[in-house]
Amino acid sequence: MKSGSLFCALPCNRLPVQLMSQVRVYTSNGQKKDLGSEDKNVSTPEDAVRKVGTGRDTGNADQKQAFLKEPIQVKVKAVLKKREYGPKYTQNNFITGVRAINEFCLKSSDLDQLRKIKRRSPHDDTETFTVYLRSDVEAKSLEVWGSPEALARERKRRKEAEIKYRENLFRNQRLLKEYREFFGNTKPRSSAAAMFFKGPGKVVMVAICINGLNFFFKLLAWVYTGSASMFSEAIHSLADTCNQALLALGISQSARTPDPSHPYGFTNMRYIASLISGVGIFMMGAGLSWYHGIMGLLHPHPIESLLWAYCILAGSLVSEGATLLVAINEIRRSARAKGLSFYQYVVQSRDPSTNVVLLEDAAAVLSVAVAATCMGLTSLTGNPYYDSVGSLGVGTLLGTVSAFLIYTNTEALLGRSIQPEQLQRLTELLESDPVVRAIHDVKATDMGMSKVRFKAEVDFDGRVVTRSYLEKQDIEQLLQEIQQVKTLEELEAFMLKHGENIIDTLGAEVDRLEKDLKQRNPDVRHVDLEIL
Repeated sequence: MKSGSLFCALPCNRLPVQLMSQVRVYTSNGQKKDLGSEDKNVSTPEDAVRKVGTGRDTGNADQKQAFLKEPIQVKVKAVLKKREYGPKYTQNNFITGVRAINEFCLKSSDLDQLRKIKRRSPHDDTETFTVYLRSDVEAKSLEVWGSPEALARERKRRKEAEIKYRENLFRNQRLLKEYREFFGNTKPRSSAAAMFFKGPGKVVMVAICINGLNFFFKLLAWVYTGSASMFSEAIHSLADTCNQALLALGISQSARTPDPSHPYGFTNMRYIASLISGVGIFMMGAGLSWYHGIMGLLHPHPIESLLWAYCILAGSLVSEGATLLVAINEIRRSARAKGLSFYQYVVQSRDPSTNVVLLEDAAAVLSVAVAATCMGLTSLTGNPYYDSVGSLGVGTLLGTVSAFLIYTNTEALLGRSIQPEQLQRLTELLESDPVVRAIHDVKATDMGMSKVRFKAEVDFDGRVVTRSYLEKQDIEQLLQEIQQVKTLEELEAFMLKHGENIIDTLGAEVDRLEKDLKQRNPDVRHVDLEIL
């Protein structure tokens, strides 16, 4: 052991360990230093070991000499110094012109003096759009307003003005509505109104008109005859009319355009209206029918002539059957367009409005048959209990229909998955792309009305992405840039430049995959691909 000018050697029965040897240190600039020759006046470790090893065998001495002559080489790794960004770093963030004007209270003329950067657009209708560095926008806002406090006051003032503007807008819209109601609306028919002249809207409007007439005539027949079955039929038609009016409201609301509060639109309003309709059928139709049937069993009373009741039931059978045929034809046409069977289309509740009309009219036709049968038995036997049993049968039929509607619409609102075959096609389309290595955690949710939201975590092949970037570059110029790199700073600048471009290429590949999914599967409206 060497400390200053003192040298000590420790005896040992095994091979002596070299505690100081010739070490060559290589620095980052390629120079080397020989530390074994710094002190020429001090005894070398070889001499000391030779003294300690006196009397040992010559074989051990040769091994010691070979071990002592082998130098130890230490290579220093050159790394970049880690940059600390802190918990919040926004110096390199981009901001759009609209956000710069709204959030930093600037004018469009103020942005003309700032640096403009072209970036890949997130929207399908444009390829590139202009953004600004957030740091430049913040500096410009301080230059315009003088201080952060003045900027905060201006933001507060504009916020208050925006709230006042919304209040005035709501008031003006209400006045405009009153004006239209008083003088008449001369505007052309809107797209929402046009929905009621085709497809599910047409089916619902036809059902409203027919069920309204049926309710009126059945109510007159019940007043004339006092039949419990006829009362159940009248209540049934009233429930159908109210529920189908609710469906019409759901159809009109589902046509509203998305807004910031509802970015995915209002298509689920049809399912909500159908769900409420199912609850209404259960409460109004089934509940009142059961109540009237039970009261008829507990307090039976004689029934007047049923001739008019039979005539009204026959007319109701014809009208309800016509509406049922309209609903069946509409569902067949829609199911054929989707490649589904009639049963699958109804069970999956693809079109909730038409489903409600179909099931309500089917129940109406069956209930007319049940009511007519029970009323006929009452006429033949003179026993009013058959009529009350018919009322209970109609109530049970309505309760079954309402339970089915509640179940199917609840499943749709919960966000059920699409069919496994369709999900497999989407998965295979992604996996067949060369840029994708694997996909994980795939979720495809049916948002209703043939709108699917697809989400997956994608493991991209970095080499394929990089090759896609290199195919768009001038390789000769890129090689010249590599040859000009001499220092660490130049290497860092080169890697940062092309690294950012490769990330942009990855984003472009994600956009391409999302576009392909939407084009090949029109039902897919929203695609979320997360990069692993």
